Amino acid sequence: MDMTVVLEQAVELFVHELGDNLAGVYLHGSLAMGCFNPAKSDVDLLLVVHQTCSKEQWKRLAKRIIAFQDNLLRGRGLELSAVLASSIRNFVYPPPFEFHYSDFHREKYIADENYFCGGFGDPDLAAHYTVIYHRGRTLYGTPVREMFSPIDRTYVVQALLHDVSEAVQEINKSPLYYTLNLCRVLYYLQEGVVSSKQEGGKWGLHTLPPEYRPIVEHALREYAGANDASVIESAGLVRFAEHMLGEITLAVEGGASTGLER
Repeated sequence: MDMTVVLEQAVELFVHELGDNLAGVYLHGSLAMGCFNPAKSDVDLLLVVHQTCSKEQWKRLAKRIIAFQDNLLRGRGLELSAVLASSIRNFVYPPPFEFHYSDFHREKYIADENYFCGGFGDPDLAAHYTVIYHRGRTLYGTPVREMFSPIDRTYVVQALLHDVSEAVQEINKSPLYYTLNLCRVLYYLQEGVVSSKQEGGKWGLHTLPPEYRPIVEHALREYAGANDASVIESAGLVRFAEHMLGEITLAVEGGASTGLER
């Protein structure tokens, strides 16, 4: 899979559907940060438009994205939101979005021609804007540093806490995601580094108590696509999540790091 071709054709699709209303297309996530694994990673995009579109336009775009995925991404792995340029300039929390598409919503778009996801706030966008500003790539339109400004650390922290708030309850359902994401959140809170999940996990290997490092090692091997027959007990994952949330709480209460200095 040539990801350069995938991104070029994705941009062509968006330009064709949105025309002059499209202000920019931005890449974030693992593909922007050099740790993309086609078997594990999503292609994370943010579309910025000048003016709101009708629901019919967005639903038509969803159909085009589904066909695009089936042809180039084997039916999975694309996640994107569309936002108004004005909502970036006049930031409010949680940031509003016009349209969202992901694997979770894909089946709903397929099953229900009237389905539409958009028109409300998403805390995760505060974190996405931060990643785009520090680590993202402009694929089309206005350059990153002209479109985006640093987000107040308070809102970034709120977004990160929202993302891991259910870690204890959910880590056994998604061990790779929560293990590496907890590391990434703590890395940001303690050292102010905007990192990928993989980078967060590597940091955790050198920072966390020895008893938790096998859990992180296992997640990193799985993220890299290696076959790993070892089993991490569910109770151990829960203890890890509890420990990490405790450390995250201490970091937040202590005001660790100035947040966006790097």
